[in-house]
Amino acid sequence: MRSFIIATVVTAALLIPRLGAAAGDKEAAAKEAALAEAKIWLGLVDEGYYGTSWQQCAMLFRDAVTKEGWVRQVSGVRGPLGALKQRSLRSAQYATSLPGAPDGEYVVIQYQASFEHKADAVETVTPMLDKDGKWRVSGYYIK
Repeated sequence: MRSFIIATVVTAALLIPRLGAAAGDKEAAAKEAALAEAKIWLGLVDEGYYGTSWQQCAMLFRDAVTKEGWVRQVSGVRGPLGALKQRSLRSAQYATSLPGAPDGEYVVIQYQASFEHKADAVETVTPMLDKDGKWRVSGYYIK
């Protein structure tokens, strides 16, 4: 009996790091996919393709904001800033729960950005894993 308990404890001790690695691998893969999607999506916004950027958003976003509403909002915020001069990644955090949003898989990404008429800005882009298994932007905020 004692050898069974020892074997069980040893087996559990060997599995725990592996389970942690699997979770870490999942988060790393999620971040990679979300960052790739954010880059493409931000490119649309940078070029002024606001309607197309709305079409590429997560269903959650499109259900909350009409295409016309999004175009009006984003053009009112981004237009006065002028052209993007520089953008660099500050952070990317994986989350399964965010305030005011349903549980799911999200990556909250922050970029340090510089625009023609605003030298120091922080952009927050939040891609989520959509119902069809693809990462899509579900939120955008600039400060």
